[in-house]
Amino acid sequence: MSSAPNHDVVNVPKTELSAKPSPVLSITGHAQKIFGHVRIENLVAGLSGGVVSTLALHPLDLVKIRFAVSDGLDLRPKYSGMIHCMKSVWKQEGMRGLYQGVTPNIWGAGASWGLYFLFYNAIKGYIKEGRQTELSATEHLVSAAQAGILTLTLTNPIWVTKTRLVLQYSADCSSKQYKGMFDALAKIYRHEGVPGLYRGFVPGLFGTSHGALQFMAYEELKRDYNRYKNEPSDTKLNSLEYITMAALSKIFAVATTYPYQVVRARLQDQHNSYNGVLDVISRTWRNEGAAGFYKGIIPNIIRVTPACCITFVVYENVSAFLLRHN
Repeated sequence: MSSAPNHDVVNVPKTELSAKPSPVLSITGHAQKIFGHVRIENLVAGLSGGVVSTLALHPLDLVKIRFAVSDGLDLRPKYSGMIHCMKSVWKQEGMRGLYQGVTPNIWGAGASWGLYFLFYNAIKGYIKEGRQTELSATEHLVSAAQAGILTLTLTNPIWVTKTRLVLQYSADCSSKQYKGMFDALAKIYRHEGVPGLYRGFVPGLFGTSHGALQFMAYEELKRDYNRYKNEPSDTKLNSLEYITMAALSKIFAVATTYPYQVVRARLQDQHNSYNGVLDVISRTWRNEGAAGFYKGIIPNIIRVTPACCITFVVYENVSAFLLRHN
């Protein structure tokens, strides 16, 4: 096969040349189409659900994180169980202690749920554009995963600050390393730079599979339930039905993906130092075995299941209200 260039002149009409879009223009076009499906109602509804559930259940989140990083270091308080942990924190610091880290948790949960529902519905709308058929389970999974990656990229620094604040064990406010969310953000950036704000990002990416599996299960449960009732697949359910679908999908996702949360919390912990995800995994396995990857799962299930139910019920009702009055 000759490697010489072809010098034959071919007259290509200008219309044919201009008909070929550049890759940049193509990407821009896709982005514009996706943003065309963005609805502020999804953002507001998701944010509302995230804030309400966080306010109601933050103490359980604190307990879950403290158990997740429980690796035997002497500086950590020792807890015999979930109730003992809550009683100990209450006795030492009162209600304020149980709500350590609530500010970034509210910001993080509100922003995460709001952005997640915003991106998820926009991506779904883009995929479904011009189609009469419903999205498959795989398409729901991929849409949710893409929404999760976008959301995590924007919110990871908030989750780092929440973990750091939750893992301050001193009752004396003057001796605490971080005075609040913005103080933590500033100090982490000053001492650790951007990488410090993105600790746990890699296992967090794996964690997007959690949201993807949850949303896939949620969508499929709703669809199958409506088919069982001989109703259109997009028929609105009542609050109890939404709670049931949300709880089942959340338990399925937690049981499948929980270990990444332990790895992520340990990477974000200021009391220990790891050389990355593989170091966390190897040390946890060596010192604690398989059970180490499931520390805190009981308080996590007790927390996230009602939290998910609250979030989805608030989201479905707020979004329906906003769309109805738009």
